[in-house]
Amino acid sequence: MEPFRTLRSRTIVLARQNIDTDQIIPARFLKITHRAGLGRWLFADWRYQPDGSPRPDFILEQPEARGARVLIAGDNFGCGSSREHAPWALVDWGFRAVISSSIADIFSNNAVKNGLLPVRVDAGFHGRLLAEPGAEVFIDLEHRTVRLADGTEAAFPLDPFARYCLMNGVDELGFLLGQAEAITRFEEARP
Repeated sequence: MEPFRTLRSRTIVLARQNIDTDQIIPARFLKITHRAGLGRWLFADWRYQPDGSPRPDFILEQPEARGARVLIAGDNFGCGSSREHAPWALVDWGFRAVISSSIADIFSNNAVKNGLLPVRVDAGFHGRLLAEPGAEVFIDLEHRTVRLADGTEAAFPLDPFARYCLMNGVDELGFLLGQAEAITRFEEARP
């Protein structure tokens, strides 16, 4: 996993509320057990026509979406069932952060374990981001802030261990493996 310390990016706005994990990545794609390629199916039911052709009016299919690494979503993003495929699809598409005024806890936990930063901001700041599609944001994970080009800034909460893992590019297993020497010393000191 790539370490995450700061990110400067344009935003994509998907203002729908209550976007659940089945809308992020429909259940028919859960047979896939690897992350690579899932970005193609991100928001598939909204993104593609019934014949499989892209809907040109869907935001991910528009030219301004290319290269954007931050998704601004409506309230209650990632609700629904626990599904690691949802952050896998977002990361595979190219997102590194999702910003909303509320993000489901289970989705947030799965996101940080897979290199995606869930950013919860206050309603006023969130409203401004929703109203300014394509705005450039600067995310500073060390200070847990999001800043707009005009200097307006919002702080966001994040569990210290999740923050540590993202900043160092490790998941929980990677963290434990990094402690192998200390674990060995501890085990050897025990009778």
